[in-house]
Formats: sequence, C-alpha cells, structure tokens
Amino acid sequence: MKKDSTRVAIIGASETSSVGHLPNYSMLQLHAEAARLALDDAGLTFDDVDGLATAGATPAQLTEYFNIMPHWIDGTSVGGGSFLMHVSHAVAAIQAGHCNVALITHGESGRSRVGINNSHSGPSTIAGQFELPYGVWGPPSMFSIPIVRHMHEYGTTEEQLASVAVATRQWANLNPRAMMRDLISVDDVLKSRLIAWPLHLLNCCLVTDGGGALVLVGEEIAHEFAKEPVWVLGRGETTSHMNISMMEDMSSWTAAKQTGNDAFAIAEVTHNDIQHAMLYDAFTHVPIYALEGLGFVNPGEGGPYFAEGHTAPGGNFPVNTNGGGLSYTHTGMYGMFAIQESVTQLRGEAEQRQVDDLEISLVHAPAGMFSGTATLILGNK
Repeated sequence: MKKDSTRVAIIGASETSSVGHLPNYSMLQLHAEAARLALDDAGLTFDDVDGLATAGATPAQLTEYFNIMPHWIDGTSVGGGSFLMHVSHAVAAIQAGHCNVALITHGESGRSRVGINNSHSGPSTIAGQFELPYGVWGPPSMFSIPIVRHMHEYGTTEEQLASVAVATRQWANLNPRAMMRDLISVDDVLKSRLIAWPLHLLNCCLVTDGGGALVLVGEEIAHEFAKEPVWVLGRGETTSHMNISMMEDMSSWTAAKQTGNDAFAIAEVTHNDIQHAMLYDAFTHVPIYALEGLGFVNPGEGGPYFAEGHTAPGGNFPVNTNGGGLSYTHTGMYGMFAIQESVTQLRGEAEQRQVDDLEISLVHAPAGMFSGTATLILGNK
C-alpha cells in the first residue's frame, strides 16, 4: 500500500437531529434528514451531488427519494463497517474522476422498525444449515462465541469485559445526546441480566433509531467550504468469512491486522501518532479485540488495558468518546456514528468531551460477526 497521490476530505458531516427512539421516522426519512443536514453543513444541496453510497437501503431507493441521478454509486452492505468502506471507495472514486461530490448516507429504524428492508437466513442458506440448528440466533449468541476462546487463551475476565462498558459510559455522561448517561460500575454490569454468557445486558449495545451522512470532495476544492476539511489519511478493508463458526482464530481479530496495516501504510503514520480512536463496540469484547488486532497492545493485553482506565476520560488514549454503541446509540449498523465522532473531535466541536490538541484519529469497525473489517485514519492537518 502506498500513500494516496491526491487527498480527499470530509467537508460535510451530520447525524439526524436526534437519535434514540424515533417512531415517527421511516428508514428513508432518516437517510434524507441526515443527508440534508450534512449537505447544509457543507453549504451544498442535492443538486451538487454526483456520487452516492449507502447501506441498508439500496442506492436506487435513495436516488428516487432524493430525486438525483449520480455518476457513481456504491451499495456495499456487509454490516456496521460498511460506511468506513464507503469512505474508502469514495476516495478512490474522486481520485479516479468518477465523481466530484460524494454523499454517504445512513438511516436505520433499528428500534422502531419503520420502513426497513427485511432480511433473514432461511433454512437453505449456509447459516441455516450449519449454525442455526445448533441454537445460535442473533448477534449476542453469535458474537459471544469467540469471547470464551479469548478468556481461555489469555485469562480475560468478565470484570475486564465489564470495564469497557464502564469507561464508555463515562464518556456518554459527557454527551447530552447519549441515550444512557448515568454512570455505572463493574458490579452493575455483572449484575445486569444475563443475555448469552459471558454477555450481560450492559455488555451489549443499545438498539436505537437514527442516521448520519458525510460529504467528501477532492483536495482542489476542499478549502472552499465553511469548515476546515477532515482528511482521509489512511484506509483499509477486507472480508474473510460469513459465519462465526468459520472465523480463522476465535481468540484474535486477524483481519484487523491487515486493514490496520494498510491504513497505517497509506497514511504514513505509526501507532504513536494516533491520539484518539473510535472502536466499534456492539459488545464489550469488540474494542478489546480491536486494540489487540490493530497492534496497540499485545494479544491478551486488551482486557487489562481497559480495566486500568487508559481509554476513559482522563486516560492516555481516549476511545469511543461519544459513548459508543454501548451508551450513545446503536441503530444496528453503528459505523457511521463512529466516523461522525471522529470528525466532530477533529473539528474541535465535541464540547465537554473534546480531546485536546487532536490531529489524528482512527476509526475501526467490523461488518457482521468479525466477517468484514474496515479501518480509517482521519486527520485535520
């Protein structure tokens, strides 16, 4: 991987006006509001958009709803990390001249289920034949399987898993938009309702409604907008397996090493340059796997790292500063909100939770049950 020859920047970013329980919004309305607000943030309109990427909804649903006909579209939809992949694809499309203004949208009625596109694993699918008959159903029962191997290999404890939720809630306490803001303890997590061992309720993400959108342009016009650009410095993506039973090594996120290495190589930065990270947290073990897979700590050191408070307010490595999917919001595909927080932080707009003197932030997310992986490195210089 080599450094991009032409830089691309995020010059518009916004979430929907509110997140949480929004039964009066359909999936498409959430996409539309987020898109309009992101375009407003950039001082643009739908007439300026000639590139579109989305997941959950199809590009055709949105082009009809937005009444646009772009020159470039991307419907990559592999799970929560899809939006990180869209950013990477938009960078390539702008560099290649396929579009000038790329709009990436997310809208999901994850809690209210209004106007959603339904999908399921029927009995003839691979999962239907080889996983579902054995009792796995839904993310908690699938994502929990690797945790037990990690506990066996490295001695990771339930208390360490709980400490991820505790640290993230401390950040949510500083975010007025967060759904869950009351501070919690390790004991609170362990006493919450058991969902799928070792996951208790407070080890699991929220289920909410909401959306977000991004606007990207090339370097030649990036400084023409109201706000300073946030540059896409590095990027990496892959998919490996579909079913959790086919994960290469259940004690480690092997794909994270690949996407992280790609992103670091393109950005020409090192781990020591990363001052802030947004690590997808559908469940409390996912950021632990991310820290280890990306190389910030050695295998088995992720749990103790969170337990020692490094990622919490006042720690030396701020992680999930919006409150994460565990406490801020999680519509089902959370990756867009992770990008939004990095942009907010790099713009210096995070108010009480602002990371001082921030120049470089990393965003990392899975897609499905560790089946896809994407990494972005963003900067404001």
